[in-house]
Amino acid sequence: MIEMNSIMESIARHREALAQAWKVNREIFFAALAAAQITHVKVSFDGEGDSGQIDNIAAYRGDGALVPFPSQSIALRTVHWNTDAVTEEKPLEAAVEVLCYDFLEQEHGGWENNDGAFGEFTFDVAARTVELEFNGRYMEVHTTAHTF
Repeated sequence: MIEMNSIMESIARHREALAQAWKVNREIFFAALAAAQITHVKVSFDGEGDSGQIDNIAAYRGDGALVPFPSQSIALRTVHWNTDAVTEEKPLEAAVEVLCYDFLEQEHGGWENNDGAFGEFTFDVAARTVELEFNGRYMEVHTTAHTF
C-alpha cells in the first residue's frame, strides 16, 4: 500500500533537488548567455489534457533584435525522478528547454493535466533572473437544483 505521506515526501525531495540544481546551473547558464551577447530569452509553453510542450524559445539582444542561439554546449546539472542529480552536456537552447520544464515541475507539477496551463518565461541575463507568468486553466461549473 502506498502512503500519501510517502508520496508527498518524494515530491518535496524532488522539488528541493530541482531547486539545488538551479543553484549550480544559474551562473554557468547566465554566463554562457552573456558571452553570446544574449540579453534576454523568452519561452512560451502550453498544455492540457495530459500533454504539454514548450512552444517557442527565442533569444534577443539589446532592445529586441532576435538572434540565433550559439551552438555551444554547457554542463547542466539535471535531476530525474527519484535519482541523484547528474551533469549532462546540453546545447544552450536545449538547456533553456530543460530548465523551463524543471521550473514548471518544481512550482506547478501537473501543469499539463486536465484543463492545463499556459504562460511565458523571461530570462533576464543582466539581472540573472527568470520570471514565470503562469496561467492555470480551470473549468467552472454552476449547478442549481429545483424541486417542484
